Amino acid sequence: MDLPLFPLNTVLCPGIALPLHVFEDRYRALVRHCLETTSPFGVVLIREGREVGSGAISFSGVGTIAEIRDAGRHDDGRFDLLVVGTRRFGIRRVLEGRGPYLVADVAILDETVDDPGIAHQLAMKATRRFVTYLELLQPRSGETSEDIDVRVEVETEPAEEDDEDAEEAEESGGSEGASEATTGGGEGAAEPPDEEEGSGSRRRRRRVLIPDDPTVLSHLLAGILQIELPRRQALLELGTTEERLVALLTLIDREILLLRRRLRAFIPDARVVGPRRS
Repeated sequence: MDLPLFPLNTVLCPGIALPLHVFEDRYRALVRHCLETTSPFGVVLIREGREVGSGAISFSGVGTIAEIRDAGRHDDGRFDLLVVGTRRFGIRRVLEGRGPYLVADVAILDETVDDPGIAHQLAMKATRRFVTYLELLQPRSGETSEDIDVRVEVETEPAEEDDEDAEEAEESGGSEGASEATTGGGEGAAEPPDEEEGSGSRRRRRRVLIPDDPTVLSHLLAGILQIELPRRQALLELGTTEERLVALLTLIDREILLLRRRLRAFIPDARVVGPRRS
C-alpha cells in the first residue's frame, strides 16, 4: 500500500496518542490530503537530519500508521492534530515524484505470538514490574519530578455499582450521587465522559481496562516507558510479542534499579549538545 510519511524525532507505538503541531508547507499538504481522503499517514523516526527544512534526512525502515482522531486548523493554515498509532509497517521503497511530501510503498507487519501461554506469563510479569516502576517515579519528600506526558487510547467499561449506591441514587431522584469516575488521573490520563443510561438518566462510572492482549500491552508499555529513542525503535521493530516483552522486562528492571538509587539514565539534551538528532 502507498502511505504518506511524516518523519519525526519521536517513535510512535501502536495504541499511543501523539499531539502534533504542523506548520511546514509540505506537511500541511500531507494533512490536507489525509483529511480530505480520511486516510492515515505513517510516522517514522528520523535517524539523521532535521524535521524542518529542505535538507536530506534518513529515517527508520519500520514505523507506525497514525490515524487522525482530532484536527484543528489555524487561520494561517497550520494544523493541531491528535493522532493515534494503530499498526506497524515496513517500508518497501520510497516512491519518487509523488508530491511535496514523502510517500512510500509499505507492507503491514504481522503481530506474531509464537507461544500464547508464554506471552501471557511475560505480560503479567511485565505488568507487575511496570507498576513498581510507576510507584518509584513518584517524587519523595523534598524532590521534584517532571510530569510524564504520555497519552494512550484506552478501552473502558462501566464499573458495577453496588446495591447501596443504586439505592442512594434512586432516593436522590437523580444521577449526581452515582457519577464519580473511577478512571485514574494524572498528566496524559483521560477521564472518559459519564455515560447516561435509560430514562432515569443514571450515569455509570467507568474504569480503564488493562489490556489482556500481550501484544497490545507490549506496545503500550514500549510507548509509555521513559527510554531513549533508539531503544524504543528497537522495541517497535522486534518480530514477536515474546521478544518485545522480554526486552521490556530488561529495560524496566534497569529503570527500577536506577530509580531505587534515585538515578536516571543519561540522555544528552540536543538543545545543549548540538542539533537534535535521533
